[in-house]
Amino acid sequence: MKPGFHCGIVAVMFAAAFVVSCSKSGSAPQAAEPAKPRPVTVTTAQLRPMERITTATGSLAAQEQATLSVKVPGRLQTLVVDLGSVVKKGDLIARVDPGDYELRVRQAAASLSQARALLGLPLDNTNDVVELEKTSLVRQAKAVLNEATRNRDRIQNLAKTGISPASELDTAESAYVVAVNRYEAALEESRTRQATLEQRRAELDLAQKQLSDTSLRAPFDGAVQSRLAGLGEYQQSGTPVVTLVRTDPLRLRLEVAERDAAAVRLGQALRLRVEGHTNLIAGKIARLSPAISEQSRMLIVEADIPNDGALRAGQFVRAEIVTNERDPGLAVPAAAIVAFAGLEKVVTIADGKALEKTVTTGRRGGDWVEIVTGLKPGETVVLNPGNLRTGQPVVLSEGASLQTSKATSATAP
Repeated sequence: MKPGFHCGIVAVMFAAAFVVSCSKSGSAPQAAEPAKPRPVTVTTAQLRPMERITTATGSLAAQEQATLSVKVPGRLQTLVVDLGSVVKKGDLIARVDPGDYELRVRQAAASLSQARALLGLPLDNTNDVVELEKTSLVRQAKAVLNEATRNRDRIQNLAKTGISPASELDTAESAYVVAVNRYEAALEESRTRQATLEQRRAELDLAQKQLSDTSLRAPFDGAVQSRLAGLGEYQQSGTPVVTLVRTDPLRLRLEVAERDAAAVRLGQALRLRVEGHTNLIAGKIARLSPAISEQSRMLIVEADIPNDGALRAGQFVRAEIVTNERDPGLAVPAAAIVAFAGLEKVVTIADGKALEKTVTTGRRGGDWVEIVTGLKPGETVVLNPGNLRTGQPVVLSEGASLQTSKATSATAP
Protein backbone atom coordinates (compact mmCIF):
# COMPACT_ATOMS: atom_id res chain seq x y z
CA MET A 1 0.00 0.00 0.00
CA LYS A 2 1.30 3.39 -0.86
CA PRO A 3 2.24 5.77 1.95
CA GLY A 4 0.08 8.61 0.55
CA PHE A 5 -3.03 6.48 0.43
CA HIS A 6 -2.51 5.36 4.00
CA CYS A 7 -2.28 8.93 5.19
CA GLY A 8 -5.53 9.91 3.45
CA ILE A 9 -7.46 7.08 5.14
CA VAL A 10 -6.19 8.20 8.54
CA ALA A 11 -7.27 11.80 7.93
CA VAL A 12 -10.77 10.80 6.90
CA MET A 13 -11.19 8.60 9.96
CA PHE A 14 -9.97 11.40 12.24
CA ALA A 15 -12.46 13.86 10.74
CA ALA A 16 -15.34 11.42 11.13
CA ALA A 17 -14.42 10.83 14.76
CA PHE A 18 -14.32 14.58 15.38
CA VAL A 19 -17.79 15.02 13.88
CA VAL A 20 -19.27 12.24 15.95
CA SER A 21 -17.65 13.59 19.07
CA CYS A 22 -19.07 17.07 18.43
CA SER A 23 -22.53 15.71 17.75
CA LYS A 24 -22.55 13.89 21.07
CA SER A 25 -21.16 16.72 23.19
CA GLY A 26 -23.19 19.64 21.57
CA SER A 27 -26.76 20.62 22.55
CA ALA A 28 -29.53 22.46 20.60
CA PRO A 29 -30.25 26.27 21.54
CA GLN A 30 -33.24 26.82 23.89
CA ALA A 31 -35.96 29.57 23.48
CA ALA A 32 -35.57 32.76 25.76
CA GLU A 33 -37.96 32.90 28.70
CA PRO A 34 -40.44 35.92 28.67
CA ALA A 35 -39.56 38.87 31.02
CA LYS A 36 -41.54 39.02 34.23
CA PRO A 37 -43.96 41.98 34.57
CA ARG A 38 -42.63 44.72 36.85
CA PRO A 39 -44.96 45.81 39.65
CA VAL A 40 -45.65 49.59 39.56
CA THR A 41 -47.67 52.20 41.41
CA VAL A 42 -49.68 54.60 39.27
CA THR A 43 -51.66 57.82 39.50
CA THR A 44 -53.52 60.03 37.03
CA ALA A 45 -52.79 63.47 35.63
CA GLN A 46 -55.29 65.88 37.17
CA LEU A 47 -56.28 69.53 36.78
CA ARG A 48 -55.56 71.58 39.87
CA PRO A 49 -55.56 75.28 40.78
CA MET A 50 -52.11 76.78 40.85
CA GLU A 51 -50.51 80.20 40.86
CA ARG A 52 -49.77 82.05 37.66
CA ILE A 53 -46.65 84.16 38.18
CA THR A 54 -44.65 86.75 36.28
CA THR A 55 -40.95 87.01 36.96
CA ALA A 56 -39.15 90.34 37.12
CA THR A 57 -35.85 91.78 38.26
CA GLY A 58 -35.10 95.04 39.99
CA SER A 59 -33.47 96.57 43.03
CA LEU A 60 -34.20 97.94 46.47
CA ALA A 61 -34.09 101.69 46.98
CA ALA A 62 -34.49 103.99 49.94
CA GLN A 63 -38.09 104.95 50.70
CA GLU A 64 -36.98 108.56 51.04
CA GLN A 65 -33.65 110.15 50.13
CA ALA A 66 -32.71 113.79 50.61
CA THR A 67 -29.51 115.79 50.33
CA LEU A 68 -29.74 118.27 53.20
CA SER A 69 -28.17 121.71 52.89
CA VAL A 70 -28.06 124.90 54.94
CA LYS A 71 -30.53 127.64 53.99
CA VAL A 72 -28.40 130.53 55.22
CA PRO A 73 -24.69 131.16 54.66
CA GLY A 74 -22.24 130.89 57.52
CA ARG A 75 -19.46 128.91 59.11
CA LEU A 76 -20.37 125.36 60.14
CA GLN A 77 -20.18 125.49 63.92
CA THR A 78 -21.69 122.11 64.84
CA LEU A 79 -21.91 118.77 63.01
CA VAL A 80 -23.30 116.01 65.22
CA VAL A 81 -23.69 113.12 62.71
CA ASP A 82 -21.43 110.96 60.59
CA LEU A 83 -21.75 108.09 58.11
CA GLY A 84 -24.37 105.62 59.33
CA SER A 85 -25.75 107.82 62.12
CA VAL A 86 -29.42 107.08 62.86
CA VAL A 87 -31.62 110.13 63.42
CA LYS A 88 -35.25 110.85 64.21
CA LYS A 89 -37.39 113.49 62.59
CA GLY A 90 -36.48 116.91 64.03
CA ASP A 91 -33.07 115.84 65.41
CA LEU A 92 -30.25 118.36 65.04
CA ILE A 93 -27.78 117.47 62.30
CA ALA A 94 -25.65 120.61 61.93
CA ARG A 95 -25.65 124.30 62.90
CA VAL A 96 -24.21 127.42 61.29
CA ASP A 97 -22.70 130.09 63.58
CA PRO A 98 -25.83 132.04 64.69
CA GLY A 99 -24.09 135.21 65.95
CA ASP A 100 -24.83 137.47 62.98
CA TYR A 101 -28.43 136.30 62.79
CA GLU A 102 -29.05 136.98 66.47
CA LEU A 103 -27.95 140.59 65.90
CA ARG A 104 -30.32 140.88 62.95
CA VAL A 105 -33.18 139.72 65.15
CA ARG A 106 -32.39 142.40 67.72
CA GLN A 107 -32.14 145.06 65.02
CA ALA A 108 -35.49 144.05 63.49
CA ALA A 109 -37.14 144.00 66.94
CA ALA A 110 -35.95 147.58 67.62
CA SER A 111 -37.31 148.80 64.28
CA LEU A 112 -40.62 147.16 65.05
CA SER A 113 -40.83 148.86 68.44
CA GLN A 114 -40.14 152.21 66.80
CA ALA A 115 -42.96 151.66 64.29
CA ARG A 116 -45.35 150.71 67.08
CA ALA A 117 -44.45 153.81 69.07
CA LEU A 118 -45.29 156.06 66.13
CA LEU A 119 -48.79 154.59 66.14
CA GLY A 120 -49.17 154.83 69.89
CA LEU A 121 -49.08 151.04 70.45
CA PRO A 122 -47.41 149.27 73.42
CA LEU A 123 -43.87 148.21 72.62
CA ASP A 124 -44.12 144.72 74.15
CA ASN A 125 -47.42 143.66 72.53
CA THR A 126 -47.82 141.43 69.51
CA ASN A 127 -51.18 142.89 68.46
CA ASP A 128 -50.60 145.24 65.52
CA VAL A 129 -54.24 146.24 64.98
CA VAL A 130 -54.68 150.00 65.17
CA GLU A 131 -57.64 152.38 64.74
CA LEU A 132 -56.45 155.29 62.65
CA GLU A 133 -58.98 157.73 64.16
CA LYS A 134 -57.44 157.16 67.59
CA THR A 135 -53.86 157.93 66.67
CA SER A 136 -52.46 161.17 68.02
CA LEU A 137 -51.68 162.55 64.56
CA VAL A 138 -55.23 162.04 63.31
CA ARG A 139 -56.82 163.24 66.56
CA GLN A 140 -54.83 166.50 66.34
CA ALA A 141 -55.83 167.08 62.72
CA LYS A 142 -59.42 166.19 63.58
CA ALA A 143 -59.48 168.80 66.37
CA VAL A 144 -58.15 171.51 64.04
CA LEU A 145 -60.74 170.57 61.43
CA ASN A 146 -63.58 170.73 63.95
CA GLU A 147 -62.46 174.21 65.10
CA ALA A 148 -62.20 175.45 61.49
CA THR A 149 -65.66 174.04 60.75
CA ARG A 150 -67.26 175.79 63.73
CA ASN A 151 -65.50 179.08 62.94
CA ARG A 152 -66.63 178.99 59.33
CA ASP A 153 -70.23 178.22 60.30
CA ARG A 154 -70.25 181.06 62.81
CA ILE A 155 -68.89 183.60 60.31
CA GLN A 156 -71.32 182.44 57.64
CA ASN A 157 -74.22 183.17 60.00
CA LEU A 158 -72.81 186.61 60.81
CA ALA A 159 -72.24 187.35 57.11
CA LYS A 160 -75.89 186.64 56.40
CA THR A 161 -76.95 189.38 58.86
CA GLY A 162 -74.34 191.79 57.46
CA ILE A 163 -72.37 191.93 60.68
CA SER A 164 -69.27 190.08 59.39
CA PRO A 165 -67.45 191.42 56.32
CA ALA A 166 -66.93 189.20 53.26
CA SER A 167 -63.15 189.17 53.75
CA GLU A 168 -63.49 187.49 57.13
CA LEU A 169 -65.74 184.84 55.58
CA ASP A 170 -63.13 184.19 52.90
CA THR A 171 -60.46 183.74 55.58
CA ALA A 172 -62.67 181.26 57.48
CA GLU A 173 -63.34 179.29 54.30
CA SER A 174 -59.64 179.08 53.53
CA ALA A 175 -58.84 177.94 57.07
CA TYR A 176 -61.49 175.24 56.77
CA VAL A 177 -60.04 173.95 53.50
CA VAL A 178 -56.57 173.83 55.04
CA ALA A 179 -57.89 171.89 58.04
CA VAL A 180 -59.62 169.36 55.79
CA ASN A 181 -56.42 168.78 53.84
CA ARG A 182 -54.41 168.42 57.06
CA TYR A 183 -56.88 165.85 58.34
CA GLU A 184 -56.63 163.84 55.14
CA ALA A 185 -52.83 164.11 55.26
CA ALA A 186 -52.89 162.83 58.86
CA LEU A 187 -54.95 159.83 57.79
CA GLU A 188 -52.53 159.11 54.94
CA GLU A 189 -49.55 159.43 57.28
CA SER A 190 -51.18 157.06 59.75
CA ARG A 191 -51.81 154.55 56.99
CA THR A 192 -48.17 154.86 55.96
CA ARG A 193 -47.07 154.23 59.55
CA GLN A 194 -49.39 151.24 59.72
CA ALA A 195 -47.83 149.81 56.55
CA THR A 196 -44.39 150.46 57.99
CA LEU A 197 -45.42 148.55 61.10
CA GLU A 198 -46.41 145.55 58.96
CA GLN A 199 -43.10 145.77 57.14
CA ARG A 200 -41.13 145.84 60.40
CA ARG A 201 -43.13 142.87 61.67
CA ALA A 202 -42.26 140.92 58.51
CA GLU A 203 -38.59 141.88 58.86
CA LEU A 204 -38.58 140.57 62.41
CA ASP A 205 -40.24 137.31 61.35
CA LEU A 206 -37.71 136.93 58.54
CA ALA A 207 -34.79 137.56 60.90
CA GLN A 208 -36.16 135.01 63.35
CA LYS A 209 -36.65 132.51 60.51
CA GLN A 210 -33.06 132.99 59.37
CA LEU A 211 -31.88 132.48 62.92
CA SER A 212 -33.89 129.24 63.06
CA ASP A 213 -32.46 128.17 59.70
CA THR A 214 -28.96 128.20 61.14
CA SER A 215 -29.94 124.79 62.60
CA LEU A 216 -30.20 121.93 60.10
CA ARG A 217 -32.64 119.25 61.30
CA ALA A 218 -33.73 115.85 59.98
CA PRO A 219 -36.95 116.02 57.91
CA PHE A 220 -37.74 112.32 58.54
CA ASP A 221 -36.53 109.26 60.42
CA GLY A 222 -33.51 107.77 58.69
CA ALA A 223 -29.78 107.27 58.57
CA VAL A 224 -26.88 109.28 57.15
CA GLN A 225 -25.74 107.81 53.84
CA SER A 226 -22.92 110.28 53.26
CA ARG A 227 -21.32 113.27 54.97
CA LEU A 228 -20.50 116.03 52.48
CA ALA A 229 -19.16 118.88 54.64
CA GLY A 230 -16.61 119.34 57.39
CA LEU A 231 -16.72 121.16 60.69
CA GLY A 232 -15.54 124.79 60.40
CA GLU A 233 -16.18 125.11 56.65
CA TYR A 234 -17.92 128.24 55.41
CA GLN A 235 -21.15 127.14 53.77
CA GLN A 236 -22.97 129.12 51.11
CA SER A 237 -26.74 128.94 51.03
CA GLY A 238 -27.75 125.60 49.48
CA THR A 239 -24.39 123.86 50.04
CA PRO A 240 -24.97 120.11 50.75
CA VAL A 241 -24.03 118.90 54.21
CA VAL A 242 -25.30 115.29 54.45
CA THR A 243 -27.40 112.80 52.48
CA LEU A 244 -30.17 111.24 54.55
CA VAL A 245 -32.06 108.06 53.59
CA ARG A 246 -35.07 106.28 55.03
CA THR A 247 -34.70 102.49 54.76
CA ASP A 248 -37.74 101.16 56.61
CA PRO A 249 -39.68 100.32 54.58
CA LEU A 250 -37.54 99.96 51.50
CA ARG A 251 -38.88 100.82 48.07
CA LEU A 252 -38.80 97.82 45.73
CA ARG A 253 -38.60 98.90 42.08
CA LEU A 254 -39.13 96.18 39.44
CA GLU A 255 -39.13 96.16 35.64
CA VAL A 256 -41.83 93.98 34.06
CA ALA A 257 -41.58 93.04 30.38
CA GLU A 258 -44.18 94.59 28.10
CA ARG A 259 -45.67 91.19 27.19
CA ASP A 260 -46.45 90.52 30.88
CA ALA A 261 -47.51 94.04 31.82
CA ALA A 262 -51.22 93.55 31.04
CA ALA A 263 -51.61 91.00 33.84
CA VAL A 264 -50.00 93.15 36.55
CA ARG A 265 -52.38 94.99 38.91
CA LEU A 266 -52.20 97.03 42.11
CA GLY A 267 -52.42 94.93 45.27
CA GLN A 268 -51.10 91.72 43.72
CA ALA A 269 -48.88 89.63 45.98
CA LEU A 270 -45.22 89.17 45.15
CA ARG A 271 -42.26 87.20 46.46
CA LEU A 272 -38.66 88.28 46.17
CA ARG A 273 -35.21 86.94 46.76
CA VAL A 274 -32.20 89.11 47.52
CA GLU A 275 -28.59 88.18 46.86
CA GLY A 276 -27.01 86.93 50.06
CA HIS A 277 -30.33 86.10 51.77
CA THR A 278 -31.97 82.69 51.72
CA ASN A 279 -35.33 83.83 53.06
CA LEU A 280 -38.23 84.46 50.71
CA ILE A 281 -39.66 87.96 51.34
CA ALA A 282 -43.33 88.74 50.71
CA GLY A 283 -44.93 92.01 49.65
CA LYS A 284 -47.68 93.61 47.58
CA ILE A 285 -47.64 95.92 44.58
CA ALA A 286 -48.19 99.46 45.85
CA ARG A 287 -47.54 101.61 42.77
CA LEU A 288 -47.61 101.19 38.98
CA SER A 289 -46.17 103.46 36.33
CA PRO A 290 -48.92 104.88 34.07
CA ALA A 291 -46.84 104.19 30.94
CA ILE A 292 -44.34 101.71 29.53
CA SER A 293 -40.83 103.04 28.98
CA GLU A 294 -40.21 103.69 25.29
CA GLN A 295 -36.49 102.96 25.65
CA SER A 296 -36.60 99.65 27.54
CA ARG A 297 -40.20 98.55 26.81
CA MET A 298 -40.60 97.84 30.51
CA LEU A 299 -43.31 98.69 33.04
CA ILE A 300 -42.05 100.08 36.36
CA VAL A 301 -43.65 98.42 39.40
CA GLU A 302 -43.05 99.43 43.02
CA ALA A 303 -43.76 97.84 46.40
CA ASP A 304 -42.96 98.73 50.01
CA ILE A 305 -40.86 96.08 51.75
CA PRO A 306 -40.52 96.08 55.57
CA ASN A 307 -36.90 96.14 56.67
CA ASP A 308 -35.57 95.04 60.03
CA GLY A 309 -32.04 96.03 59.10
CA ALA A 310 -31.16 92.90 57.14
CA LEU A 311 -31.80 94.53 53.74
CA ARG A 312 -29.94 97.45 52.19
CA ALA A 313 -30.80 99.95 49.53
CA GLY A 314 -29.21 99.13 46.18
CA GLN A 315 -29.42 95.33 46.46
CA PHE A 316 -30.36 93.33 43.35
CA VAL A 317 -33.70 91.52 43.51
CA ARG A 318 -35.42 88.69 41.66
CA ALA A 319 -39.18 88.69 42.19
CA GLU A 320 -42.27 86.66 41.32
CA ILE A 321 -45.56 88.55 40.90
CA VAL A 322 -48.64 86.39 41.49
CA THR A 323 -50.96 87.49 38.68
CA ASN A 324 -53.53 84.68 39.27
CA GLU A 325 -53.82 82.69 42.49
CA ARG A 326 -56.10 79.94 41.11
CA ASP A 327 -55.17 79.34 37.50
CA PRO A 328 -56.05 75.70 36.53
CA GLY A 329 -53.27 73.53 35.16
CA LEU A 330 -52.55 69.86 34.47
CA ALA A 331 -50.29 68.39 37.15
CA VAL A 332 -48.69 65.10 38.16
CA PRO A 333 -46.72 64.22 41.29
CA ALA A 334 -43.06 65.18 41.12
CA ALA A 335 -42.18 61.49 41.61
CA ALA A 336 -43.61 60.72 38.15
CA ILE A 337 -41.06 62.90 36.30
CA VAL A 338 -37.85 61.37 34.93
CA ALA A 339 -35.11 63.64 33.59
CA PHE A 340 -32.49 62.27 31.22
CA ALA A 341 -30.16 64.02 28.76
CA GLY A 342 -31.95 67.32 29.10
CA LEU A 343 -35.39 65.80 28.46
CA GLU A 344 -38.20 65.27 30.91
CA LYS A 345 -40.41 62.19 30.57
CA VAL A 346 -43.26 60.34 32.21
CA VAL A 347 -44.08 56.64 31.85
CA THR A 348 -47.64 55.66 31.00
CA ILE A 349 -49.21 52.20 30.54
CA ALA A 350 -50.58 50.90 27.23
CA ASP A 351 -51.78 47.28 26.80
CA GLY A 352 -49.99 46.20 29.97
CA LYS A 353 -46.64 47.63 28.86
CA ALA A 354 -44.71 50.75 29.75
CA LEU A 355 -44.79 53.66 27.31
CA GLU A 356 -42.43 56.64 27.73
CA LYS A 357 -43.72 60.08 26.81
CA THR A 358 -41.67 63.27 26.54
CA VAL A 359 -43.37 66.17 28.32
CA THR A 360 -42.88 69.89 28.78
CA THR A 361 -43.11 71.02 32.40
CA GLY A 362 -44.08 74.38 33.80
CA ARG A 363 -44.91 75.54 37.31
CA ARG A 364 -43.82 73.49 40.30
CA GLY A 365 -45.13 73.08 43.82
CA GLY A 366 -43.90 71.22 46.83
CA ASP A 367 -44.85 67.76 45.50
CA TRP A 368 -46.31 68.40 42.06
CA VAL A 369 -45.21 69.53 38.61
CA GLU A 370 -47.32 71.18 35.91
CA ILE A 371 -47.43 69.41 32.55
CA VAL A 372 -47.71 71.93 29.73
CA THR A 373 -47.57 69.49 26.79
CA GLY A 374 -47.35 65.72 26.38
CA LEU A 375 -50.24 64.52 28.58
CA LYS A 376 -54.00 64.82 28.81
CA PRO A 377 -56.17 64.99 31.93
CA GLY A 378 -56.93 61.53 33.32
CA GLU A 379 -53.96 59.72 31.74
CA THR A 380 -52.26 57.17 33.98
CA VAL A 381 -48.60 57.71 34.88
CA VAL A 382 -46.19 55.56 36.83
CA LEU A 383 -44.79 56.82 40.12
CA ASN A 384 -41.03 56.42 40.63
CA PRO A 385 -40.51 54.70 37.25
CA GLY A 386 -36.73 54.52 37.67
CA ASN A 387 -35.19 52.77 34.62
CA LEU A 388 -38.52 51.53 33.24
CA ARG A 389 -38.42 51.60 29.44
CA THR A 390 -40.97 51.46 26.65
CA GLY A 391 -42.23 47.93 25.99
CA GLN A 392 -41.47 46.47 29.40
CA PRO A 393 -44.49 44.58 30.82
CA VAL A 394 -45.88 46.05 34.02
CA VAL A 395 -48.44 45.04 36.58
CA LEU A 396 -50.08 47.04 39.33
CA SER A 397 -48.44 46.36 42.64
CA GLU A 398 -50.45 45.47 45.70
CA GLY A 399 -52.22 48.53 47.11
CA ALA A 400 -51.79 50.42 43.84
CA SER A 401 -55.46 51.36 43.67
CA LEU A 402 -55.24 52.89 47.15
CA GLN A 403 -52.19 54.97 46.22
CA THR A 404 -53.86 56.02 43.01
CA SER A 405 -56.87 57.36 44.87
CA LYS A 406 -54.61 59.25 47.28
CA ALA A 407 -52.67 60.84 44.43
CA THR A 408 -55.89 61.79 42.69
CA SER A 409 -57.32 63.48 45.78
CA ALA A 410 -54.07 65.32 46.36
CA THR A 411 -54.05 66.82 42.88
CA ALA A 412 -57.74 67.54 42.49
CA PRO A 413 -58.80 71.20 42.55
